[in-house]
Amino acid sequence: MVKLREHPTVQKIRMQQAEASGPLLIKGRGAGKRLSAEELRQICLEAGADDVGFVELERAALDDQREDILKALPGTKTLISLVCKMNRGPIRSPARSVANVEFHHTGDTVNHVARKIVSILEGQGVQALNPAMGFPMEMDHFPGKIWVVSHKPVAEAAGLGKMGIHRNVIHPKFGNFILLGTILMDATVDELSQPVDYNPCLECKLCVAACPVGAIKPDGAFDFSACYNHNYREFMSGFTNWVEDVADSKNARDYRKRVDDTESVSMWQSLSFGANYKAAYCLSVCPAGEDVITPFLDDRKGFLKDIVKPLQEKEEPVYVVKGSDAEFHVQKRFPNKSPRQITSSLRPRSIPGFLRGMALTFQREASSGLDASYHFVFTGSEEQEATITIRDKRLSVEEGLVGEADLKMEADSEFWLRFLAGDASMVWAVLRRKVKVKGPLSLLQAFQKCFPS
Repeated sequence: MVKLREHPTVQKIRMQQAEASGPLLIKGRGAGKRLSAEELRQICLEAGADDVGFVELERAALDDQREDILKALPGTKTLISLVCKMNRGPIRSPARSVANVEFHHTGDTVNHVARKIVSILEGQGVQALNPAMGFPMEMDHFPGKIWVVSHKPVAEAAGLGKMGIHRNVIHPKFGNFILLGTILMDATVDELSQPVDYNPCLECKLCVAACPVGAIKPDGAFDFSACYNHNYREFMSGFTNWVEDVADSKNARDYRKRVDDTESVSMWQSLSFGANYKAAYCLSVCPAGEDVITPFLDDRKGFLKDIVKPLQEKEEPVYVVKGSDAEFHVQKRFPNKSPRQITSSLRPRSIPGFLRGMALTFQREASSGLDASYHFVFTGSEEQEATITIRDKRLSVEEGLVGEADLKMEADSEFWLRFLAGDASMVWAVLRRKVKVKGPLSLLQAFQKCFPS
């Protein structure tokens, strides 16, 4: 039997693997790779992370994330969650250019740290992947889930903090002045992290008081669309709306009526230097965390005066959808701020997307006094039935036609999506029988009021 000679490159690699001291690798290759948590933690900290945790893919807390994680890196067994601290002073500054530099630079640090760790892991024969801390994202999925991995639930599962009522992860030591990163890898770790056994959130409601659009509610509810339309005005959909303003303008004078000079140069700045957040005041005023809380406990009035009041009293435009809860909140709570009416930038591209997205655009205060159930029957290219109930300022969306409805509406699915995008008339549709309504039209008007566009 003739023995085939092994290629020199293969021989060299085998020798390197045999001689590698690699403190990370405890035993096994391929599906059996197992890493030392102590060594891996040290590597992450030396790479620049301020804290790190490890969580297995099969953790119950990741049940709703598992499919997307495996799509990103088939064979993922463990996730590394990273924390990098932000400097508190810049984030608290009313000068948002100062705050945004801190956001962007810390985000770059997270990506750099994660990339460095992945490089070390690959050198040990471990397959690993580090999705971006924030942007870039998978924009072909927009306006659905555009991020590859949800960093916040991974961080909670990995023991790096708990979500506060402002929907940000609060680290027990660093507070919410952190940015998160995640690494997926096809190896296991000999010691996994566990969630912290308390929530660092003080429920002081300072984030409620500081939010210019009232997105954070005292009872813990959250108005996603209010936050999205203002804070992310120069991201994704806000940029799309700006482009539409440019396209719709007849001339320069008409454009200036739609978009003032400060908005134009602000958009230029976001395009040139990185998209700028308009607020994020909830992060700025949060006193939670061992490293953060002392000034708040020592002098609460001074904390309000020096940290909270400057943000509340700042004169600035606040971007709101006409008729939304956010618009009324600005008018009522912030006389120094100017509501700037915009078109809703959350436009679904499918009927399932419309039904899933209703919870994000529902206006609780606008629904006050409404107690009704609606049957929606969509026909045409996307056939689907759903029951929508609005009661006690709460929204429920169920598949199928459940119980008796106060109003039933049948609509062609393609028309409905055009209507939501502002490209079709509801009156025309009713006359042409593209939409059929059975029940009091007043209930349809009340329904529309809960979802202003």
